[in-house]
Amino acid sequence: MMSSKFQVLVCDDSLLIRKKLREMLEKKDGIEVLEAANGKEAVHICKTNRISIVFLDIVMPEQDGLEALIDIKQIDPSIIVIMVSSVGTEGNLRKAIKTGVSDFIQKPVTPENVELILSKYLYRGEEQHV
Repeated sequence: MMSSKFQVLVCDDSLLIRKKLREMLEKKDGIEVLEAANGKEAVHICKTNRISIVFLDIVMPEQDGLEALIDIKQIDPSIIVIMVSSVGTEGNLRKAIKTGVSDFIQKPVTPENVELILSKYLYRGEEQHV
C-alpha cells in the first residue's frame, strides 16, 4: 500500500467527462481525485492543494486550458499537466508545449491512456501498486 495519496485534478467543463475520468483514476490505489469545471477553478485548486497531475481540457468557459496551464506552471512548475482535448489545433499544441505541458491525450479518454500517463509520470521512481 502506498504511504501517501497523490492528488490528481480533473478539469473539464463536461461533467460526464470528469465523472468518467474520476472513475478510471479512483480504481488506482493511492489516488485522490479533485475536480474543476473550468480553468479558473483548476488554478484555485492548484493554489490550495498539493496536486501531482492535472488532466486539463483546452476549450472551457471562464478560463481556457492554455491560460490555466500558464497560471498552474507559475504556481508550481513541477505539476504535471496533461492536455485532454478533442480540439487539437496545431497552434494550441505549440503554445501548450512552449508553456510546459507534459503530454496530450485525445478524447475520448480510454483506461489505457490513463494507465500510460500514470505509469509514465506519477509512479516514476515509486514502487508501482496499480
